[in-house]
Amino acid sequence: MPNRPIEELEAMVGDSRVTVEEFRVEAGKVEEFARAITSEDPIFRDEAAAAERGYDRVPAPLTYSQVGRFPRYTPEDVDGKGFDLAFQPEYVLHGEQHHEYERPMAVGDVLEGTTTLADVFQREGPRAGTMTFAVLETEYRNRDDELVLTDRTTAIETSGAVDDDADEESTESESDDASSESAEAATNGGAAAAESDVPPATVGNFDRVGDLADIAVGDTGPNVVVEDLDRQQFVKYAGASGDFNPIHYDEPYATAAGNESVFGQGMFTAGVTSRVVANWFELRDISSFGVRFQSRVFPGDTVVASGEVVEINEADGTVEIELEAWTDGGETLLTGTATANLE
Repeated sequence: MPNRPIEELEAMVGDSRVTVEEFRVEAGKVEEFARAITSEDPIFRDEAAAAERGYDRVPAPLTYSQVGRFPRYTPEDVDGKGFDLAFQPEYVLHGEQHHEYERPMAVGDVLEGTTTLADVFQREGPRAGTMTFAVLETEYRNRDDELVLTDRTTAIETSGAVDDDADEESTESESDDASSESAEAATNGGAAAAESDVPPATVGNFDRVGDLADIAVGDTGPNVVVEDLDRQQFVKYAGASGDFNPIHYDEPYATAAGNESVFGQGMFTAGVTSRVVANWFELRDISSFGVRFQSRVFPGDTVVASGEVVEINEADGTVEIELEAWTDGGETLLTGTATANLE
């Protein structure tokens, strides 16, 4: 339960403030972040490779806005995400993350982020007791006040450590809005994917799709496989992204909070999954990418991510993709969606 009454949190809904300032997209940081999400795409480190694919600057990975949370970009009067929610960090889960792109972030951008507390509510969950949800939307604009990216984060404070082994029945949300979908994902913990052999990763140079004529409903994207995760990868992601919650790298801290061990950041898994989309389409053609977290990844797990085209709208040139990431043990880590615009 939060240390502030839910009524006080609800009274803050609609408040906005600048939470990120002078966020400089730097070449070295873009490369570091790309490697932290296991991407070796040269477009993230080589100006010539970026130019060859039609970019005037080196672009940043799809989930790079997380880097804006580094303390050096945080105004002095802002703490955390900008709102005093009084959540206990050891019991905070990332329920959902969604991005809408006007264009890719790129090296040389200097951005300001304004965050709005869009919603606060509570749910009862079979694994984690009373859960308090906070939905925060951040708009990133450049120095010309042009909107570059909007991201939406759903943070969930649980009553204690989540019991991944608890038996539970699936429940369906009656609402279609993103916040209710986050609640459903966190409550259900995800259904285990059908167990099967780990598919091979798609490697080499990718022939990215740039025309509606070259894609059809049912097509599947490049497989991304990251084998046998270790704690060092969680530490690398913390250093690249600014997510320094010790629950991801400090074993005594994690176990004292009731977890079996440290576990990976949800946005690490999201970053790995974003590689499916980035290897399938050009970044400039991707207009949205979002995920709903369903389970956690632990040291020793192998992560598999893939996607499938579920809808094509020839009138506006959009391609809708469903995404999923799971472990080699068959447990779903996240589900997600992405949209590519091939007009």
